[in-house]
Amino acid sequence: MPTATVSETEVARFDALASRWWDPDGPMRPLHRMNPARIAWTAARIAEAFPDAAGGPRPAVLDVGCGAGLAAEALAELGFPVLGIDAAAGPIAAARAHAEGRGLDLTYRVAAPEALLAEGHRFPVITALEVIEHVPDPAAFVARLAALLAPGGLVVLSTVNRTKRSFLMAKLGAEYLLRWLPVGTHDWQRFLPPAELGALLRQAGLRVSAATGLVPTPGDGWRTGGGLGVNYMIAARG
Repeated sequence: MPTATVSETEVARFDALASRWWDPDGPMRPLHRMNPARIAWTAARIAEAFPDAAGGPRPAVLDVGCGAGLAAEALAELGFPVLGIDAAAGPIAAARAHAEGRGLDLTYRVAAPEALLAEGHRFPVITALEVIEHVPDPAAFVARLAALLAPGGLVVLSTVNRTKRSFLMAKLGAEYLLRWLPVGTHDWQRFLPPAELGALLRQAGLRVSAATGLVPTPGDGWRTGGGLGVNYMIAARG
């Protein structure tokens, strides 16, 4: 069933990519390349938010729109207990298969945020990486994340700015010229400038605590830092 946080069209699109999600040179190639940088930045924000956890149990993480688990598995490898949820069943099946037998504190569910809210769940850390540009109602999506956040918790999102530069690089370049992503993966009109996303977070009762650019580097890697003109990450506290 479609909801304010789930598009049937987007679910079908990502279901079709499930079998190649973990192929580092497949359709999720950009996510594989940027994952180390975005996970390192996320882990640093968690350490700042929960300094007392350094020598003890790590805070639990809810990874919303986890796909086949690139971020969720990387966070679990760092010792965080992780629940990954996605509305697409295919990627969740791929995520479970990839993590099987690794002994990670990692669980996956086919679910939307609304389901977890109805069950009364709260999480100290929530991540939603490269997700918000694919949901029908970004304001409602952010509100759901805020409602799922435990008091004093941390939300980390990554997405793409809506600029001329992002149209050239993240849309035309990545999909049509370099073929890093399948054509149609992104709708440039749905990209969110940092000011708009920050306003949505504040409307949901959260306080923006950090932001960074996410930029490609020579040698096919990515790093955080620089401007927010194309890909960026943002953290907010409850």
